[in-house]
Amino acid sequence: MSENLDFVPEKPANGDYSANSIQVLEGLAAVRKRPAMYIGDVGVKGLHHLVYEVVDNSIDEALAGHCDYIEVTINEDDSITVLDNGRGIPVDIHAKEGRSALEVVMTVLHAGGKFDKDSYKVSGGLHGVGVSCVNALSSQLIAEVHREGKIYRQEYSKGKPQTEVTEIGTTDKKGTWITFKPDDSIFITTEYKYSILADRMRELAFLNQGIQIILTDKRVTDEKGEFKSERFHSEEGLREFAKFIDTNREPLIDNVIYINSEKNEVPVEIAIVYNTSFNENVYSYVNNINTIEGGTHLTGFRRGLTRTLKTWAEKSGMLSKMKFDINGDDFREGLTAVISVKVAEPQFEGQTKTKLGNSDVSLAVDQAVSLMLQNFLEENPKDAKSIVNKVILAATARHAARKARELVQRKSVLSGGGLPGKLADCSDKDPSSCEVFLVEGDSAGGTAKQGRNRQFQAILPLRGKILNVEKALQHKVFESDEIKNIFTALGVTIGTDEDSKALNLEKLRYHKIIIMTDADVDGRHINTLIMTFFFRYMKDLIKRGHLYIATPPLYLMKKGKIEEYCWDDKQRREFVEKYAGGKEDAVHIQRYKGLGEMNAEQLWTTTMNPETRTLRQVTIESATEADRIFSMLMGDDVPPRREFIEQNATYANIDV
Repeated sequence: MSENLDFVPEKPANGDYSANSIQVLEGLAAVRKRPAMYIGDVGVKGLHHLVYEVVDNSIDEALAGHCDYIEVTINEDDSITVLDNGRGIPVDIHAKEGRSALEVVMTVLHAGGKFDKDSYKVSGGLHGVGVSCVNALSSQLIAEVHREGKIYRQEYSKGKPQTEVTEIGTTDKKGTWITFKPDDSIFITTEYKYSILADRMRELAFLNQGIQIILTDKRVTDEKGEFKSERFHSEEGLREFAKFIDTNREPLIDNVIYINSEKNEVPVEIAIVYNTSFNENVYSYVNNINTIEGGTHLTGFRRGLTRTLKTWAEKSGMLSKMKFDINGDDFREGLTAVISVKVAEPQFEGQTKTKLGNSDVSLAVDQAVSLMLQNFLEENPKDAKSIVNKVILAATARHAARKARELVQRKSVLSGGGLPGKLADCSDKDPSSCEVFLVEGDSAGGTAKQGRNRQFQAILPLRGKILNVEKALQHKVFESDEIKNIFTALGVTIGTDEDSKALNLEKLRYHKIIIMTDADVDGRHINTLIMTFFFRYMKDLIKRGHLYIATPPLYLMKKGKIEEYCWDDKQRREFVEKYAGGKEDAVHIQRYKGLGEMNAEQLWTTTMNPETRTLRQVTIESATEADRIFSMLMGDDVPPRREFIEQNATYANIDV
């Protein structure tokens, strides 16, 4: 029987559907036929997932105690090389397959040592298809194994061996070298983003204490001619991870609450810090997989944390004067936590397979948190009082926020309160066809209203800079007129006390929400303020791909009868060079200081017309890195913000 079956009905000439209509895809053909089933998609996310699958093999060697060094290199042609100092993939003949174990691992789905508990107690890898899937989706892959003093090599193309496994030399090293080139006939893009890989390598270094990971980009060199490179290594593991995430926040307590134990054969490691902010930031991992949808380990953590803190607070008498109940959210305000569990046989649920379903893990995490946190509170009474005082403040603010939310909902369209007066709505009522522009200022809003297509484009002008939600209490957020207008215009309502940021996305009135601001410093600041609001209060909108940023041009260039718009200084210089031999004084240059300087036709042509405009979709590639960036950009600490802006000032797009 084939290793993977994919039944695809064909359409015979006579229209019949019979046994002859069934295709059986042998081996890795199914992966190439339906790649999104195995790696999520064929865009940027799926492209980078290929690297993660190979690196996961090296990390599994580390978890088994056989590897402490990994190198990831982006080569000049956007191929990737991953090497480690693990045991090396076995190359001897596989008894059942009658060929080298290396070839079996590289060409057969669901083949590997991870199914043998004697070889690997736990393993990562999101979909369990591993390096064979990477091989199937690569135009070329070279596997080189350093094992038992010898070097073995085999080459593949689109999953098929091109050579035999060949001994090519001797070595005093051990490990596996994989170089692969993604197939450009499969992927929308084959250009790797250094920042995305760096975020994941940093994350893996924190999650696997003591491992050294080197990331090098051979496409970029510095003034000395050296390749761009970073070394990721953490001696403190999760404790250092939690502090890194909270770098730009003011700590509430100086200590990191660290939990490291094993309950019911489930190793549990957790790092907790408290800060003075109003947000909860919890990141959970199972066998190094970021479980973005949570699961039983997150449930156990929250239950253990709430019960233990509440018990201590009640015993201390600090809650005696409270006039209303405290709930679980109050104990987690200002909390940053990283949870990492190792599960021998994880069961994942949810659409993206990133929600843990193992019921026994919940109790294991609950017990670990309860015991270790109780000890911490008893040994650190000053920190315990600071945390409980923060809880009381959170409960008081939540009580005020509930009244503010109720006010918003009473005025919302769903409650019959009507749409905001400033909103110029579109005539189409199909949300999938509609888009709304959040426009900076009434002047630009007026121009946008004149230039838009009234059929499917709505305009909501925003007055000045909206509230910085990073530094505001929740009830202040819901009392802000501009923010209330955004909620009401979008048609979404705000959740209950139990989940105060949950949204009824089925009521969303526009599937494209486009931030349109001036192309200057103030405009970028307003962009960031609005993105921060969506990240903190409407993150699901970003995850579902609804948030975009418009890109108005900076210049209108004229030379005789030739007119061109330029979006950056590089394009401006190229126009001057092309049409005026580099002499700027021979060119008429109009610098747009704001959207209001364009007329309606210009704004439509350059920024709003779907056929000619450029929209940048706001995505969250790494939740931990996005959280760190937003807290830095919107926080009080100036030096890191200045450094970040200086490093990224030349880039038109910052992926968060």
